[in-house]
Amino acid sequence: MSTTASNVSDSTKRAQETVFADQFSWGDRIIAYAPALSLLALCILFSLTTNTFFTIRNLLNVIDQLTVLGIMALGMTAVIVIGGIDLSVGSILALSMMVMGWLSNVAGIPMSFAIIAALLTGALCGMTSGLLVTRANLPAFIATLAVMSIARGLANMVTDGTQIVGYVEWFSELSINRYFGFISVTVALFLVLTAIAFVFMKYRSGGRALYAIGGNSEVARLAGIPVKRVTVLVYTVCGVLAGLAGVVMSTRLDSSQPSGGLGYELDTIAAVVIGGASLSGGVGSIWGTLMGVLTIGVLRNGLNLLGVSPFVQQVVIGLVIVMAVAVDSNKRKIR
Repeated sequence: MSTTASNVSDSTKRAQETVFADQFSWGDRIIAYAPALSLLALCILFSLTTNTFFTIRNLLNVIDQLTVLGIMALGMTAVIVIGGIDLSVGSILALSMMVMGWLSNVAGIPMSFAIIAALLTGALCGMTSGLLVTRANLPAFIATLAVMSIARGLANMVTDGTQIVGYVEWFSELSINRYFGFISVTVALFLVLTAIAFVFMKYRSGGRALYAIGGNSEVARLAGIPVKRVTVLVYTVCGVLAGLAGVVMSTRLDSSQPSGGLGYELDTIAAVVIGGASLSGGVGSIWGTLMGVLTIGVLRNGLNLLGVSPFVQQVVIGLVIVMAVAVDSNKRKIR
């Protein structure tokens, strides 16, 4: 009798474990597809509430507006995956575009060399953040906050706070001319960078090393991964992409402004978090980040079409960030 009861008990226990496993499996699947599902829901909502959202012109406008944020978000994805954070990307954007503008329009240096100088400026700022984190042992929040303040101050010092206006024609046309009727050079650049980042993060050993560092940096070090060197490199690449974003913004505005990129660091972090990345590190993907970038772009565009105040839009995006972080926290608790 006792043997039979024990067998029934074991069978019941295994059945319950199977049910719970299935529930968690479905829950994980829903969470994995949450960024894409939320983007789809927003598209349906705005297509039903506005007459112009699903027009070709508006959709192209959304994509054009996302290039700057999207390029910065690629670098931020790697930073957050290794368990870091970068608050300086908006200020690096401003400093890089001001350096480029001063060199080309004041110093008379050819635009191509000025663009390279902008990228090098971003690299130097990013490397500084990485060294502060790895060599000075500062928390990433404090290190990048310091670089943010320094870079913004330098951006204003370049021209004493005044903007630089008017670039050579070919430079401005990079974001204006549409090839094949729908794609500009700047959008094509963003798509190419996204594809490269996706392949690197998902299929290359270097990308897998970033997840290992974010999961447990000490275990990654013992496994032979040069954690400090990789960390500096990740922040440097993030800085380069912020500098490139400054160049792209200049093509759209046909000017360089020391106030450029103000608040973009928060939007960049938000895009990565909405895309499913964990602020504790070890979790995140380029695909998710792309969904997060599109979500922010579609949300702002749709709210603009509905005539919603920009102040209300900030509140809405803040609530979206809270929900994204709450989902990540609950997911980790379940596991």
